[in-house]
Amino acid sequence: MTRIWKKRFPAVPEIRGSDPRLRNESIIEVETAAYPESGTGEKHPTFMDHFIEVLLPIPLARNFTYSIPEEQFGMLRKGMRVAVPFGKSKLYTGLVVELDTDPPTAYEAKEVYQILDEKPLVSALQLRFWKWMASYYMCTLGEVFRTAVPGIFLLESETQVMGDSDWVAEHGTPENPESPESLVLRALEHQKALAISEISSLVERKNALPLVNRMLKAGMIRVQEKLGDGYRPKQVRFLRLHPSFQEEAALEELLRTLSRAPKQTEVLLHLFQLQQGVNKPVKSTELEKQVGTSRSVIKALIDKDILEEYTLTQDRISYSGGEEAQKLAGLNPEQQVALDTIRGFFRESRPVLLYGVTASGKTEVYSHLISEALERGEQVLYLVPEIALTTQLVYRLQQLFTSRVAAFHSRQSQQERAEIWYHLQRAEEKASLILGARSALFLPFKNLGLIIIDEEHENSYKQFDPAPRYHARDAAILMATYWEAPVLLGSATPSVESYHNAKTGKFGLVTIRQRYGGILLPEMELINLADAYRKKQMSGHFSHRLRDAIIETLAQKRQVILFQNRRGFSPIVECMSCGHVPGCPNCDVSLTYHQQRRQLRCHYCGFNRPLETECQACGNTNLDTKGLGTEQVTAELAELFPETRASRMDLDTTRGKHAFSRIIEGFEAQEIQVLVGTQMVTKGLDFGNVGLVGIMNADTLLNYPHFRAHERCFQMLTQVAGRAGRKDYRGKVLIQTYNPYHQILKQVTTGDYEGMYKEQLYEREQFHYPPKVRLIKITLRHRDWNRVEEGAAWFARSLRVVFDKGVLGPEYPPVSRIRNQYHKQILVKIPKGQPLAKTKNSIKRIEKSFDAISNYRSIRLIYNVDYI
Repeated sequence: MTRIWKKRFPAVPEIRGSDPRLRNESIIEVETAAYPESGTGEKHPTFMDHFIEVLLPIPLARNFTYSIPEEQFGMLRKGMRVAVPFGKSKLYTGLVVELDTDPPTAYEAKEVYQILDEKPLVSALQLRFWKWMASYYMCTLGEVFRTAVPGIFLLESETQVMGDSDWVAEHGTPENPESPESLVLRALEHQKALAISEISSLVERKNALPLVNRMLKAGMIRVQEKLGDGYRPKQVRFLRLHPSFQEEAALEELLRTLSRAPKQTEVLLHLFQLQQGVNKPVKSTELEKQVGTSRSVIKALIDKDILEEYTLTQDRISYSGGEEAQKLAGLNPEQQVALDTIRGFFRESRPVLLYGVTASGKTEVYSHLISEALERGEQVLYLVPEIALTTQLVYRLQQLFTSRVAAFHSRQSQQERAEIWYHLQRAEEKASLILGARSALFLPFKNLGLIIIDEEHENSYKQFDPAPRYHARDAAILMATYWEAPVLLGSATPSVESYHNAKTGKFGLVTIRQRYGGILLPEMELINLADAYRKKQMSGHFSHRLRDAIIETLAQKRQVILFQNRRGFSPIVECMSCGHVPGCPNCDVSLTYHQQRRQLRCHYCGFNRPLETECQACGNTNLDTKGLGTEQVTAELAELFPETRASRMDLDTTRGKHAFSRIIEGFEAQEIQVLVGTQMVTKGLDFGNVGLVGIMNADTLLNYPHFRAHERCFQMLTQVAGRAGRKDYRGKVLIQTYNPYHQILKQVTTGDYEGMYKEQLYEREQFHYPPKVRLIKITLRHRDWNRVEEGAAWFARSLRVVFDKGVLGPEYPPVSRIRNQYHKQILVKIPKGQPLAKTKNSIKRIEKSFDAISNYRSIRLIYNVDYI
């Protein structure tokens, strides 16, 4: 038997500005296991408490101990969630990490309010992986917990405002019916409780907290902390004919009765049509769409007991393809040799780097390895750097492995992500192959048998904010040792670190030098923009050579990709009279002009304002744009080729959940002739009809202030060039640049990866950068410039005492103020042979001394281990 125990505890609402003397009795209803009866027959809890250690999803360096009655203690397991109080009146979802621990000495243990799981949500292996990640990336375990688990599992309480009927009975409603207090009290007559956000909307005030505080002080209202809703299975409404009309005579009589209600008759006839004569379940929404009628007509039939409506639980992870899987494509001799070599390295328990040129058929090799793992009954994790890739890959993999494929990424709803979590926990077949972005690392695999990291060189695998600032490639390699699973890294342009690991024997190295089907690599040509402008051979930002190549390609019924790694219309709007450039009030960066919305926007904090018609500094109307973005490329394209169907793929056009798939499907179906995009178009997309790739300006990639700038330029240009001529014919790539004699651009045009690798390795050996050393970047943030300046200098001096010459900075980054926070950075270089753990401990000791100085305590320290 179960009983609801009502616990009363004093709670101070977490409302800024509230009177600290106010106290309200808040009721938390907690469902617990049945308690034994006392001698009088009355049920009561046993007060012999046990203690458990609970991990909270907040950035604190330690866990907390809570007490729990003996009867509930027997229900608990490590990895289960519990609702616990933290602070004055807040409830958090915590994770049980230790059972039957000692009571705390520094504080009195609070009692667990609710057990949320019947089975552990997180396994011991996952917890072990989390602890490694927190230790390695210098963050708290709570931060890893919050990142690793879908937000829907981390229920937190929210303040609920309720009316006080005794106060209303004594005082009545306020005299002014239009006053905010009256509005709130009248709303509470019809609604049991209101959230703070609902009160803000009701009284049309951005900040409703002062009003809530006044009403609390007057005794008009009470507050309560309530846990939000968690995961709920998807319920779909279905319709069927009421059993009393199953007989033919009854049905004929019904249709005669409804002869005067043509809309209701039409609904019934469409229902029979959709049921296909077998009384098949029909979705309510499907019937409404088929008939083109409103919900009220269907509801009238339900009210008359002519139709029955019922709900069924439906899986959000659905597969609509056929049941028969396609056969795996045959491998050419080079691919077969690569596959056999990979298997050999797997038997040696070594990670493997598959270095294959673009369109060499790496995905086919992956598919054979995936098939073998699935046949053994194992789960497979297939990591991709961009959500954009999942659309195309899911379709391709579902053709081979049908319903066993599931995608996991941040564009999915919380309910969808929770559903995939549960499928994996139960080791269901429908989630045997997970295709996901970096967050898929944290899923609860039961029998992980293979990890594939596609496009392993991409810096999208590195998380920058919030903590943990992990690199999915490196974390996956460590994770594979816990699950004893093989790891395969694939790329046409491997990172210098991975290739170095392969060359030195740490990784196995497998190469594929030829494109699948014997197709030649694209023909590449450098266009000198300085000469083109001097000879007046430019139309906007298009050289005549690029314009003619587009005309030729479109005439051959082939498609074009244009690459410009900057979104918006123009990064700078400048007054031609005084030189004033509008800047962001919150960040040290110019505002980017977006022509479609006639807005100036900050790409760091999101600030935006309409474009003014005159200069704010001098009042002159002579404003001009400088620089080039994807929006401007698309606009110029429309002027040069008005009949061409063009589309843009960047962050602005792909914000919606299905925006990626709509653009990619439109390009695959050749509804789009020219695709203009940022780096999204460079990452492994497979389009068979692309004849030309144009790079609008390669110099922005070359001149970026970073030690990896040349490596990334080579990778990005080679990858986007690899989209051309992937099937049946050789493609063409045109690169516009002011510096056609640059060594990196020459290496791109000749496909000389080895040359690029050797040059970069030599330079990094000379200047002590990875892979010869490891890097930890320390960023200090604060709103006060002087405090950041002084704190960074103190921290750097302390680091130099320990590490001597291995410390660079402090220096300001290219954008030194973001969201009104000043940034200053220190780089710590850790040479080979210097213990990484010992280095981190030394930095943490310096941090403790730093925090002990009152003037520096409010400065936020951010660690980025293996800075890229």
